[in-house]
Parts: sequence; C-alpha cells; structure tokens
Amino acid sequence: MRIFIGADHRGFELKEKVIDYLHEKNIRIEDLGNYEYDVNDDYPDFAKKVVEAVLQAPEERLGIVICGSGVGTSIVANRYQKIRCGLALNKEQVAHARKNDHINILSLPADYIDFNSAAELINTFIETPPAAEEKYIRRIKKADQVDLHSHA
Repeated sequence: MRIFIGADHRGFELKEKVIDYLHEKNIRIEDLGNYEYDVNDDYPDFAKKVVEAVLQAPEERLGIVICGSGVGTSIVANRYQKIRCGLALNKEQVAHARKNDHINILSLPADYIDFNSAAELINTFIETPPAAEEKYIRRIKKADQVDLHSHA
C-alpha cells in the first residue's frame, strides 16, 4: 500500500506528525507538500497533488489531505472522477465511508482534532477494506459516471 499526503499551513504540523507515525508503522508514505510552513500557501494546490498521485493507480493508492476544516481539501479532491474523499469526523463514520463508499482519500480537519484522534482515524481508514457487495459496487460506478461538467 502506498499513501500520499498533502497539507496547507493549517495542516502542516499535523501532517509532519502523521508522516512520522506512518513511517514507524512501516507504511509507505509520500509527502507531497507543503514542505515548510508557509502561511500564504493554498489548500487546493496540495489536494490536487494528492489526487493526481492517487489517480495514477486508484485501486492501489490512498491519500490523506489536511487543512484547517478538512472541508476545503475534500471539496477540491471530490471534483475529480474516481476520487472519493471523505471528511473524517469519527472512527465509526470513517469505517462506514471506507467500507460502503470506498473512499480513497481521507480529509483531516487539523483545527478540530489532535494527533491521537488523527492517528485513530487514519488507522481506521487504512484497516477497513472496501465492501465487495454488489450494491456498493453499483453505487460507486454510478457516482463515477456523474458528469462533473454538466450544469443540468
């Protein structure tokens, strides 16, 4: 498994801790920035980098995006087909989203969770397999067919 991570300035400190934590667990993680704290950086830049990396092999790669609320990065990520980004609220919700909705990117709200909570949410995300039941597969296929450019 390969995980890609990116964060803006509000998520920078949490990202650094998450990277160390996942390295300790021998999980392959690739940091896509920001590489230094920069109060003027923008979350869409890092969400886009994570999305592009996951899209290279969406069945084999996962992503983690971090901003202050977690909402901005999830909005950007979900503009791409084949990406299903879920905002992490609690362990049960993340397990449900990973299993039933097959999320492949987890969005963490750095302003509202501490490192221990983030670690628990990430563990749930990584350890929960997507369900193989036909109804979930059918729903994912329908979601992936939504025309993101349609205004109807």
